[in-house]
Amino acid sequence: MKIIKNYLYNVLYQVFTLIVPLITTPYITRVLGSEGVGINAFTNSVIQYFILAGSIGISLYGNRIIAYQRDSRSEMSQTFWSLTLMRILTITVAYVLFLFFLAFTKEFKIFYLIQSIQIIAAMVDISWLFMGLEDFKKTVLRNFLIKGISTIAIFTFVKTDQDIGAYIFIVAFSILIGNVSLWGYLKQVVDKPQLKQLKLKKHLRGSLTLFIPQVSMQIYLVLNKTMLGSITGVQSAGFFENTDKIVKMLLAIVTAIATVMMPRMANTFIHKDYKKLHNYLFQTIDFVSYVSVLMTAGLAGVAPTFSVWFMGEQFAITGKLIPILSLVCPLISWSTVLGSQYLVTTHQERKFTISVTAGAIFNFGTNLFLITKYGVIGAVWATVLSELLVTILDIIFVRDQVTVKELFSDKWKYIVAGLITFAVVRSLNNAQAGTFLNLILQALIGVVTYGIITILLKSSFIKLVNNMIHSRNTNR
Repeated sequence: MKIIKNYLYNVLYQVFTLIVPLITTPYITRVLGSEGVGINAFTNSVIQYFILAGSIGISLYGNRIIAYQRDSRSEMSQTFWSLTLMRILTITVAYVLFLFFLAFTKEFKIFYLIQSIQIIAAMVDISWLFMGLEDFKKTVLRNFLIKGISTIAIFTFVKTDQDIGAYIFIVAFSILIGNVSLWGYLKQVVDKPQLKQLKLKKHLRGSLTLFIPQVSMQIYLVLNKTMLGSITGVQSAGFFENTDKIVKMLLAIVTAIATVMMPRMANTFIHKDYKKLHNYLFQTIDFVSYVSVLMTAGLAGVAPTFSVWFMGEQFAITGKLIPILSLVCPLISWSTVLGSQYLVTTHQERKFTISVTAGAIFNFGTNLFLITKYGVIGAVWATVLSELLVTILDIIFVRDQVTVKELFSDKWKYIVAGLITFAVVRSLNNAQAGTFLNLILQALIGVVTYGIITILLKSSFIKLVNNMIHSRNTNR
């Protein structure tokens, strides 16, 4: 029941984060234009490297180790303070490195400086503590409030294409305020630090084992924008940013289940209940497969008219980019569950590191070739191919522990349903004007079509839902 409750909290937040960009993105793209959006995307991508360098894998490591130790408040408390102090020190070093970078850079200097608020925000980020405790309510409610305030601020202070700095400041400062606000809950969950019991060296080694995979993951999440901005200009970075934003907004609803399940699986693993652990894995894979294929079909179907209606004529090219990039929805869903969720929680960091590092190296190589030759479309294809490689490697790494054939045996039904749904939605999209009501109608018809086909094919997810309903009615 707690898993469902936490998932609902996370989904409610993800839906809210969907609504906020749905409100702000059409406004921002029209006010700032493709160049303004591109400057934000490019400078933000550079700042993420400093945040990553300073974080040294602490968030992922902290989430997992808190889940392991949450039954012992004293031990967990000292671990928390050790990691927090370590993060403050490493982020401070990262900020000093950023200042050196700023001294030698000539372009977008003021925008880099404003973006650097995010580096300070990363220093005080303790959301990993509450995720490890499976207390998603606090982080979700905090984000609801902060997102709401920042949305109002954007409409109030961002009025022309000269307000790029104001927009960057609002977004960065809201992240800082959101992270600081969580500190008010600390007394409820951790004890005061005992300086003699802090073990920075021990946890530094632990977090560094997850640093390389986090570096790799982040590199091919932001590398596309950095390379596009450097090779073809900031406008291309803006096109990619908005395409990626649309896809990732929907994908966040799917991957929310992995965020919720990771601490639960870590705690199950530490208690050596391997049967339950594998059961969680199979159910999670089934859920994300069902939803992500539907999202790919629907998003690819409405993309041509949706992109222009949502972002304006300047971003019409995203109508071609979104259908391609939407292919990553099932790929990222599978790799998140198998990699970030399963391999990390079961102490198989080496395998996880290999898969994401290979993806990052492959992404850099394909970007270098495809961006130079095809521009932003090349960057999109590079992302899809990189995600495919990571997913294949994760599947190879778990094949000796779970039956891969059984894990993916029923997924062809979702793909068949997705292809038919895409055909139906795209035909409607081609025939109808790109209005809000028509797009809503197309989305609803897509959901109904997909649902009916998966019911007729008796897919495993439909069976799981039926079993849950039957079980609940029986227990009443």
